[in-house]
Amino acid sequence: MDGNQSSLGQFILLGVSDRPQLELLLFVLILISYTMTLLGNTTIIMVSWLDPHLHTPMYFFLSNLSFLDLCYTTSIGPQMLVNFRSAHKSISLAGCVAQLYISLSLGCTECLLLAVMAYDRYAAVCQPLRYTAIMSRRLCLQLAATAWLCGFSNSMLQTILTLQLPRCGQNQIEHFLCELPALLKLACVDTSANEAELLASAFFFLLVPLGLILVSYGYIGAAVMRIHSVKGRLKAFNTCTSHLAVVSLFYGTAMSMYLQPPSSYSQDRGKMVSLFYTMVTPMLNPFIYTLRNKEEYANILLSIVWMGKLRLGGGGR
Repeated sequence: MDGNQSSLGQFILLGVSDRPQLELLLFVLILISYTMTLLGNTTIIMVSWLDPHLHTPMYFFLSNLSFLDLCYTTSIGPQMLVNFRSAHKSISLAGCVAQLYISLSLGCTECLLLAVMAYDRYAAVCQPLRYTAIMSRRLCLQLAATAWLCGFSNSMLQTILTLQLPRCGQNQIEHFLCELPALLKLACVDTSANEAELLASAFFFLLVPLGLILVSYGYIGAAVMRIHSVKGRLKAFNTCTSHLAVVSLFYGTAMSMYLQPPSSYSQDRGKMVSLFYTMVTPMLNPFIYTLRNKEEYANILLSIVWMGKLRLGGGGR
């Protein structure tokens, strides 16, 4: 009786509990990754906010992406780190529901936000004279709000449909986190309808935005090829390389995870892929963007430090 009540009130995240040495290695790697994610994305948000020269649509959307990545990793990372160093790798039912809902919401939002950022790059390269008129502050706010609203609305539906499935007392999840395909594996009934709904959702949030991104970059490529100056071509191309790298990392791993029936879901492969797009990609995003703008960011950071020193000096007087 107690065991059954316990199974209804919590889940056991097995992860790689049968391989303690791998657990320790993953703990160290994820701790480093999470720390660097916090530092990198917080720096981007601060720099974009403090420097008036960066109050542009590109940095507005980049700040949204950084804030999203901060929330994404925080919804998963701390619980994962605790479980790696704990003998009892449990998560409460409420905690599992919250983790599933928040991580899925933010993942869907990122899909749409990356498509919005591609449209911003299209407007900048293909419509340079009308760019400020097209990407008005109002439109930027509307696009960002739509991405966040659609992501959280879809996740609400997915979470409700998944939690309604009977588990017949099963509470051991072969994963590091409460992720949709792994939770569907616990169901003791036919999940064909849920799988079909998940694939339809993945089509809308993965393939449709990716298609829009490819169309945007098709127009961008054509516009760049019409530029006669080699230097001009490189400058136009460089404005897009960071975004393309982030799109490749995120969509590549997310599509390999969600564009397959959960019934054919490979547990070990799924664990590693999910670790990559939940922990590694958010860590790499700041590096990808700041490497291209390293001089600009370095100057801004130096300005921030210098202003801080001036304030401290003024306070000392």
